Amino acid sequence: MNKLLATLIAGCFAAGAFAQATPAKPATPAVAATPAAPATAAAPATAAAPAQAAAKADVKADAKAAKEDRKARHKAAKEAKKDAKKDAKVEAK
Repeated sequence: MNKLLATLIAGCFAAGAFAQATPAKPATPAVAATPAAPATAAAPATAAAPAQAAAKADVKADAKAAKEDRKARHKAAKEAKKDAKKDAKVEAK
């Protein structure tokens, strides 16, 4: 029974790891099959660059805010634990 359970659990882990694996990228041909785009097509790509930079900055700001939030919660938990210890000490007297 233990071996069966171990096998089933290992199978679940393997299936989860397989499901999260990134798919292989298809091979790209050596010579481009499509003709080169005209020079006017490059304008929208450069217009999108500031938007992408702004989005990247927003993601960095969100990550920084989340990190600060985690630090604050950790500090509050430490303080609560310290206060609980102090209260327990007072009650013991």
